[in-house]
Amino acid sequence: MEKLDQVLFFTLEKSIKTYRQFAQRQIDKAGIDITIDQWLVLKSIQDWPDISQHQIAENVFKDFASVTRMIELLVKKEYLQREFHKTDRRRFNLIITKKGQAVIQKVIPVITANRKQALKSLTKAEIENNKVFLNQIIENCKPE
Repeated sequence: MEKLDQVLFFTLEKSIKTYRQFAQRQIDKAGIDITIDQWLVLKSIQDWPDISQHQIAENVFKDFASVTRMIELLVKKEYLQREFHKTDRRRFNLIITKKGQAVIQKVIPVITANRKQALKSLTKAEIENNKVFLNQIIENCKPE
């Protein structure tokens, strides 16, 4: 069997973890009080305002309990507000506050710069080919 550093999936995982650590350092350096995972939750709510917590968990690749804790923190930081759902009393509507909107706007340039740095020596064609390649792995691994 090959060594770990020769396995594609090890390299993929290492690249993701390295990027996330780099990105979080840049966010922290900019003095923005948010984690990458918290930002992903806010971005999911911004993109899909009626999204459920279960759907958020799927979007950000976290379990439901982790998303619940993140939402609690975002409410405590006053980035999110919870309101009872109009038709389903078991659900809450999650609304991004003005303070939450401000933090989203503040972090966007940092995220853009992070992505630019991480992809700086790759061509558009290489990026697109990698998306195709990674999406094929996703399809190959979906339950039948």
